[in-house]
Amino acid sequence: MSKHKHPITDWRLLGAAGTAVLLAACATTSPEGESALDQARAAVQRLEAQPLAAQTAGKALQDARDALAAAENAERDHKSPAEVVHLSYLARRDADIGEAVIAEQSARTAMSQAQAQRERVLLEAREREAALARQQAQQAQQVAQASQQQAQQAQQAAQASQQQAESAEQQARELQQQLSDMQAKQTDRGMMLTLGNVLFDTNGDTLKPGADELVSRLALFLQNHPDIKVRIEGHTDSTGSDAYNQSLSERRAEAVALALESRGIPVQRIQAVGRGKAAPVAGNDTSAGRQQNRRVEIIFSDAQGQFVNG
Repeated sequence: MSKHKHPITDWRLLGAAGTAVLLAACATTSPEGESALDQARAAVQRLEAQPLAAQTAGKALQDARDALAAAENAERDHKSPAEVVHLSYLARRDADIGEAVIAEQSARTAMSQAQAQRERVLLEAREREAALARQQAQQAQQVAQASQQQAQQAQQAAQASQQQAESAEQQARELQQQLSDMQAKQTDRGMMLTLGNVLFDTNGDTLKPGADELVSRLALFLQNHPDIKVRIEGHTDSTGSDAYNQSLSERRAEAVALALESRGIPVQRIQAVGRGKAAPVAGNDTSAGRQQNRRVEIIFSDAQGQFVNG
């Protein structure tokens, strides 16, 4: 036999040495004294403890369980330590893959929830802004409606005032026309009706029967205009003493006042005064002039009961 070894024999020796090294490495425990199989069991248990393991990482969990079961069977059947280590490695790897899948899914779920929360926050903000805008629009509409109502009320008030003014003006025209029909005239003291001396006998203060029609027309006018008052002034000519003329003018004014009162005109609406000969309208040196001075003047207030001179 030759002294040199056959090459095949050398290769087999090298392979046996490598296997021995691998078995030694596989049989090595962790620094904490935990074997590869124990580490695989712990990894699989950690994966099983995850709430979402079956739902999210079902395949990795099943692969880890299968590899762990195979490693345990190999150890129980006293198979080579290298096979036990290899199967334990596969179980641990599959468990790590499962945890990674769960972590990734959890991260995606968290991101999805965060995005949904962000969208909800944005939606709520938009809804609040929209609600505020609607509220502001409603308030603006209410203000506009209130302004419109105020404008309408102001317009109605203006129209009512205009109508009242037109009505008052119409009443004033009608009143003046009615007074004009009774021969009353506009003076600086207001509308005035002059009753000549024909109402009384000479030096008398009793109304003649012919005065009834004129006094009745005057009473009817006052009845139709209950806010108007009258001031009755008696005047005389210069014949006779001042005292006589003053007394006569007062009695004649009072006679007309009593005639109106007898026809239903309240005394509060009537003023009777005597002016004597103090306010002539013509000269007393002629018969015609003295006749003009012997008169009764009836001065009418306005529709509010006010006289021009107060």
